[in-house]
Amino acid sequence: MVDRVLIDTLSLQSRDFAVRWKSLIRKAPQLKHYNGMDDDALVEADERFYPLLAKTLDRGMDRAVLGDFFVRLGKKRMDEGFPVSEVIYAVNLAEQVVITYLMTDFVLDNSSRMYQAMGVVNRVAEFFLLGCFYLTKGFLEATYTMMNKNDAVSEELLKKYFRDDFFFK
Repeated sequence: MVDRVLIDTLSLQSRDFAVRWKSLIRKAPQLKHYNGMDDDALVEADERFYPLLAKTLDRGMDRAVLGDFFVRLGKKRMDEGFPVSEVIYAVNLAEQVVITYLMTDFVLDNSSRMYQAMGVVNRVAEFFLLGCFYLTKGFLEATYTMMNKNDAVSEELLKKYFRDDFFFK
């Protein structure tokens, strides 16, 4: 069972987590597209992760909800012109924010929380890993659609290079 304080903190302080994430983004010169965003847009883009993570930690992994969230994010970022590598790196920085919180601020209260935090780290990692999986699926689906409709690339050629069975399901 995950501590109620952690779940509430992730939900109620999502903006604080997003501000920490924004600071990591600003220190990453390879994230050119993210660094082209203003601070408010960056914070707003990230703060939706944490309530979903809290819900996942509280109620368990709902792959449909998680998949929908990250597929839509992948499609949106592709439409906005972000490279998939930047998007995945940015998601990994959000994971780093949560793990840093767990291992520093959260565990300071008592030793039992330290042990609990160590267990929660695995669930957090699973959330973000599965999120990157679905994000990539959404990104590739949007790429596939754009190439098929806008660039008139043949279905046969697309299927040669996009071997994924996830598209349009």
